[in-house]
Amino acid sequence: MFISTKEDILNGKITDVYFDRTVYTLKAKGLDKKVKAEVSVKKLPKNYKWGVFVGLEEVLELLENKDLNVRAIKEGSIFRENEPVLEIEGLYSEFAKFETAILGFLCQESGVATKAARLRKLVKNKQLLSFGARRMHPAIATAIERAAYIGGCDGVSTVQAANVLNIQPSGTIPHSLVLLAGDTVEAAKYFDETMDGNVPRIILIDTFGDEKFETLRVYEALGKKLAGVRLDTPSSRRGNLKTIIEEIRWELALRGADSVKIFASGGLDEETIEPLVDVVDGFGVGTSISNATTIDFSMDIVEIEGKPIAKKGKNSGSKSLFRCKRCFSDMVLPYASKPQECSCGNTMEDILEYFVQKGKTIKLPDIKSIREHTLTSLRFVDL
Repeated sequence: MFISTKEDILNGKITDVYFDRTVYTLKAKGLDKKVKAEVSVKKLPKNYKWGVFVGLEEVLELLENKDLNVRAIKEGSIFRENEPVLEIEGLYSEFAKFETAILGFLCQESGVATKAARLRKLVKNKQLLSFGARRMHPAIATAIERAAYIGGCDGVSTVQAANVLNIQPSGTIPHSLVLLAGDTVEAAKYFDETMDGNVPRIILIDTFGDEKFETLRVYEALGKKLAGVRLDTPSSRRGNLKTIIEEIRWELALRGADSVKIFASGGLDEETIEPLVDVVDGFGVGTSISNATTIDFSMDIVEIEGKPIAKKGKNSGSKSLFRCKRCFSDMVLPYASKPQECSCGNTMEDILEYFVQKGKTIKLPDIKSIREHTLTSLRFVDL
């Protein structure tokens, strides 16, 4: 398999060759110096006003026990264009070869988390599940699912990721079970007979027949044990999905089955989810989350031996990112500036904080705390 091991990453083998060549040159010429390098994004994906910062924990593991200091915003934090999200201080040779991996962690995972967060805003309080692991290389499935969970997904489909997140994996039944059973109702009954009681009986009802009548058949077979039904949404579907769901809802209500949830999945993204938010109870979203547009972070030197310096188009010097916790306004100023007063009258705080000092990592929050930080922050931003 074409998989880089954890040891490959930690040993700096996953690096662009010009970093190795640069460090070799610097050491040969006695030019290795103490620098500060910051990570930021100049341009977010089209129509994005903000992103969600994810991947920090892996970056810190990569840099641990090296003679470095690292400041960053908390994992799960909202960030905007041209704002420093992470700063590394130390000899350039100490971290140069890790830039490729650092940006890889942050760019992809922040992209996934940001898409999940946008969908969370869109679906409001409806259930949102990450179903997209099968669209990406399995070696990174857990990282993708973790980022999706932080961004706002309520659950993930893969077993390993759920174990890491300390939650139960989420899923229904696939078309294959219905096909092998030969009938939707038979598949539902077999599933009910073999699964533990704590597994929700959510049945896929669009394999063979009309979705409305298949739903009613399954409800007649399982009764109150039926927790929900799922409709997949392939491009070949005929008819208006929203209308079909409204018909199903009506027929279930007539039979006193208001508790049966209706889920949609398959090829969903922001524009296809929005019309369904008011009629379904939850969404299983795959490719648009797992293959989300990456956040195009870059790492740039902003200080050498205590003196501000940067390439053209980049502001030099170490910085502070001040944020108002009342209105969520931001302000970037030179590092160690005094706390600023926001236009709303509240005092702004520097949200860049030390996570590594002289190679020692501080205690990190657990995954649920990180996710809660994201969900709380999302209340302050719009799509």
